[in-house]
Amino acid sequence: MSVQGGVVDRRGLDLKGLTDGLCHHWSLSEVTAMLTQPFSDLLFQAQTIHREHFDPNELQVSSLLSIKTGSCSEDCAYCPQSAHYQTGLSQESLLPLGDVIEAARAAKAQGAGRFCMGAAWRSPSDRDIDRVCEMIEEVKALGLETCVTLGMLTDQQTHQLKESGLDYYNHNLDTSEAYYSEIISTRTYQDRLETLERVRDAGLNVCCGGIVGMGEGLEDRAGLLIQLANMPRHPESVPINLLVKVEGTPLSDVDALDPLDFVRTIAAARIMMPKSRVRLSAGRSDMSDEMQALCFMAGANSIFYGERLLTTENPVAEADRRLFSRLGVRLSGFYAEAD
Repeated sequence: MSVQGGVVDRRGLDLKGLTDGLCHHWSLSEVTAMLTQPFSDLLFQAQTIHREHFDPNELQVSSLLSIKTGSCSEDCAYCPQSAHYQTGLSQESLLPLGDVIEAARAAKAQGAGRFCMGAAWRSPSDRDIDRVCEMIEEVKALGLETCVTLGMLTDQQTHQLKESGLDYYNHNLDTSEAYYSEIISTRTYQDRLETLERVRDAGLNVCCGGIVGMGEGLEDRAGLLIQLANMPRHPESVPINLLVKVEGTPLSDVDALDPLDFVRTIAAARIMMPKSRVRLSAGRSDMSDEMQALCFMAGANSIFYGERLLTTENPVAEADRRLFSRLGVRLSGFYAEAD
């Protein structure tokens, strides 16, 4: 199998010179063929492309804090923060600035180079944005990159976030457009796309991905990746989440996804968006070390670090350090060498 001028698998799927440039016109047939080819061929292609653009033994590290928890008006079927479900989650108003800065300092000390703040809102008020902008400015002053996820925004709010120094805005598509109505009814797919367009127009970096393991099929996973990769500009960060089943949500009893299908999704994301950071996000607590190692081999090169991701568990930093040491992986970012 040759990789000169492009990558061709043994089924004859021509991946259009992706070692040299970016593709924004993927078809469903191409991506489903990619996802269903022999596993070793898919990983070889993904690792080859990964090495063209990144150091394969380096990980970008982010930390995520819930700055406003619970009582969200959206009905996302996976989310314990939805007011539509009884999950036993304690509701919290927007955190005081001092608490956020303390958490950011702790994240920096553990090696994170980016600090992400998430609020359970359908859309924030202008007063909310004022307070979040103050948080962004203070976190930036610590030398950390900043990212927020706040729901839908107005043009004015988006520009205000940009002016405060925000680096990244996270707004996930969750799944394919075809499967979307099975997951959420309170916000349309087009709402999400328009928010992403607004963020791009403001000059912010985009963090956008989705969740797999929500009962979707192969074509839905392909459809999500196609939506992301066919954007005029690929997201700079692409978080791929494995569903964390939470008692009380509609997806608490959904069948578990085959771990190798998750790895295949990571590999396809790397091939389709070769210059993006592909991030292992929610669900790492349910992954074995071996599964995570396969994800890194498939092209994942970013993680969330710390004991919690918003309201769900995440591997503790010490467990991650042990794994990275075994794999010979080092952390990137301003404070990657932190103890």
